[in-house]
Amino acid sequence: MDMNVDNSIVADGAEGWKKRVLFICYLFPPVGGAGVQRPVKFIKYLRSHGWEITVLTVSNPSVPVFDETLKQDIPPDTVIHEAPTLEPDYRYKAKVSSGHDGLGGVRSQGRAGFSFTRLFKGALRGIGGMLLQPDPQVLWLPSAGREALRLLRNKPHDLIFATAPPYSSLLLGSWLKRRTGIPLVLDFRDEWDLSNAYRENSRRDSISLFVQRRMKRKVLMNADGIVATTKASTRRILERSVELGVENLSGICIYNGFDEADFSSVQRDRNDEGDAGKFRIVYTGTLWNLTSVEPFVRAMERLFRDRPELLGEMELIFMGRKLSHQLKLLERLETLDCRVELRDYGDHAEAISLMASADALCLLLSDVDGAERVVPAKLFEYLAMRKEILAIMPEGEAAAIVRRYFPDNHFTPDDVPGVAAWLEKRIAAGDAVRRSASGEGDQMDISEFSRKHQASQLNDYFMRFVDPPDRGTHGEEHRRSDDKRATMQG
Repeated sequence: MDMNVDNSIVADGAEGWKKRVLFICYLFPPVGGAGVQRPVKFIKYLRSHGWEITVLTVSNPSVPVFDETLKQDIPPDTVIHEAPTLEPDYRYKAKVSSGHDGLGGVRSQGRAGFSFTRLFKGALRGIGGMLLQPDPQVLWLPSAGREALRLLRNKPHDLIFATAPPYSSLLLGSWLKRRTGIPLVLDFRDEWDLSNAYRENSRRDSISLFVQRRMKRKVLMNADGIVATTKASTRRILERSVELGVENLSGICIYNGFDEADFSSVQRDRNDEGDAGKFRIVYTGTLWNLTSVEPFVRAMERLFRDRPELLGEMELIFMGRKLSHQLKLLERLETLDCRVELRDYGDHAEAISLMASADALCLLLSDVDGAERVVPAKLFEYLAMRKEILAIMPEGEAAAIVRRYFPDNHFTPDDVPGVAAWLEKRIAAGDAVRRSASGEGDQMDISEFSRKHQASQLNDYFMRFVDPPDRGTHGEEHRRSDDKRATMQG
């Protein structure tokens, strides 16, 4: 089996031939977040390659954030079908998962504080989590499956593209492949194994891992191809497929990226509120165990110890969701002399505007197993902003990309002295030197990370699995893959 990332170019086939693909996207506008942008930008730019798009999404998403502005990127002729989920509201799910019932009722407690209500609800959480595999979004599948079969019967489609997380979307794609025979491509925005290890509210008990291992095997057995967001993840998923008994599965890396249209009118000078002249560092996105702010906080505390007079020249802004343990870390910054601003999640345009106001953009990745295969989606928009990047992350694929453009701006999470020294140097440099350093970013060639280029990559990969009018059913290579898979299933 070839474990190399496949970036070959495949011709479109018949001139002007229209193809139709079904996107299975639980996370879709008005849902917000970086993961939503990936399918939206694919849809936006695949049209130029002759693709007609159908989207199957959820009508009542149970999610933490929304962003209505992302709808602007959806072409008006995109056919969108919605199906309801049986999930409760996200706020209720969050309360239950954290052990709070949110009902405000009287609890029956003994002298030691024992709560029968808490015990009962804890048991319900355990049972519910055990049944809702691989994630709570599995409650969307009954209605989504019915709607998907209806639309596929009413209009011919050439391909199914299922993007995850949630990984229950891959189960739906796999089920549709078995029912219809339509080629299936799976998009892993995050690795399933890494999500199990680090994502909030994920199940890590032995029974859940066993159940999900069987689910992964079934999904990969029915897939025709996979797409992942890093080269290392692509190789890892293909290796895991072999370990699960699935061979001859092809894969391609298509990074997350940036859309030139989002940055065409951005004013990159300091023109917003805040303290003019201060060195402003901006972080956008979720702070959680995979993107812990702890190394940055420790570097700030070291700088305060060694050069306290410099902190008055600093302004730190963190925009996005922050899990409770990360908020506790940020509270330590409030004891220092710098200005700290914590902003809630904002829409994409707000995030870009805030990035534009920065002197440096902060990129975080925790030193945990598997982090070397992760490339945060925000990295590419940071690059598009052409500002300096302060990257605090372990060695790996993301660090290698940062060093291509900013050789002196990457520090491992344990290199607190190095981060503090970098901050000291930048603060002491003054506005003129900082603007000059940032201006050097205008010379960077980052075209390979543009959304247009990535849609072209996805089109080329899709064409491996569809049947142009002047060809028979499936190419020879794809037919061999089908025959091999049928043999393995038989």
